[in-house]
Amino acid sequence: MKFIYPAVFHKTENGTFQATFPDLVCCYAEGDTLDEAIEKANEAAYDWISLELSEDDADLPPVSDESDITLSEGDVVRNISVNIRFYEGWDE
Repeated sequence: MKFIYPAVFHKTENGTFQATFPDLVCCYAEGDTLDEAIEKANEAAYDWISLELSEDDADLPPVSDESDITLSEGDVVRNISVNIRFYEGWDE
């Protein structure tokens, strides 16, 4: 199953890039370059979603529309796509 959530990337004072997810509470990533931060954000979102799906009462948040996200100057929004494979015996 594919999940797509927006991530907001901004350049920090020390020159790295930090990503936050408006919809995924406490899910964030950082990288030395924007590409590295995107890769780390993909890993963080995968881990966050996988953990939520492992709970008995899994409840994934709705996806924010990009136009509803408040951005600061220089912020970049990228949709992060996570593919999670459900294995035999998975109860939906």
